[in-house]
Parts: sequence; structure tokens; C-alpha cells
Amino acid sequence: MTAEIQVTFDAHDPRRLGLFWREVLDYAVDPPPGGEIGDPVETADAWLAFLTKIGVPPELHNSAFGIVDPAGTGPRIFFQQVPEDKVAKNRVHLDVRAAPGLVGDARMTALEAECERVVALGAIRRQRFEPDGGMSAGFIVMTDPEGNEFCLD
Repeated sequence: MTAEIQVTFDAHDPRRLGLFWREVLDYAVDPPPGGEIGDPVETADAWLAFLTKIGVPPELHNSAFGIVDPAGTGPRIFFQQVPEDKVAKNRVHLDVRAAPGLVGDARMTALEAECERVVALGAIRRQRFEPDGGMSAGFIVMTDPEGNEFCLD
């Protein structure tokens, strides 16, 4: 039997970071109990209404946020609010598979196009690594709006 996993990010602003990753991964906002996947902003707002209804104080409304793969195959991604800043390189990071099956110039062109898209969403480009003809097909290192490293691979 395989285990399901959830990827969890510590964040200052779980909703903002969750909406960024939702867009990068083409995921959906995980709806509140009894809700359905829909427009991301409307679904996120439905959470605020749900939390208010069950008596969660407004200052805790942004303490957590979740996104899901609408096809149900990828892991749920959860964002939890923490007070501390990120201070070191991630020990685990996401590789966003933006050029599956492509090699050489075609691969790097696809990665560059995806890089432009995610930069427009709030990511920061850090470094491009060229294909080395061996173990690496080439990739681009990025950071999300809160400084978490990820790769376009």
C-alpha cells in the first residue's frame, strides 16, 4: 500500500502564498466542508464565511490555507502560518515539471517561458543551469513570494 502525502509550507501569509502556488501548479483552492471546487477567489472567500460561521476569530482566518489537484492525482498542499522568517535554504523543495519529454534548446525554451509566467505571478528567478550532456537536462532555480526555493525542471 502506498501512503498519501501532503506537502506543507510554513508561511507568513498562507492565503497569498497558497493562491500563488495554486496558479503555478494549476491547482484549485481546497473548499470548506460541504463546499465544491470553484473559482479560486470565491472558494477562498467561502472559507472566510465558514470560519466566521463556526466562530473562529477573524485574526485566525489566515492561519491556514490548502490547495488540491482538481484531477485528484497530485498531493494536497497546505500552508500554515508561522511567526518566524525563513532563514536558510530549504532542505526539501518542489520541482515544477514544466518541460516533460523535452531536451536541449526546446526544453530550455519551455523553461524560460514558464519562468516568465511564474515571475509575473510573484516568483523570483535565481539561476539557470544549462544541460550538461550527462545527469542534468537543465533547470532554472526560482523562489516563491516568501523566499522558498523551487526549480523549473
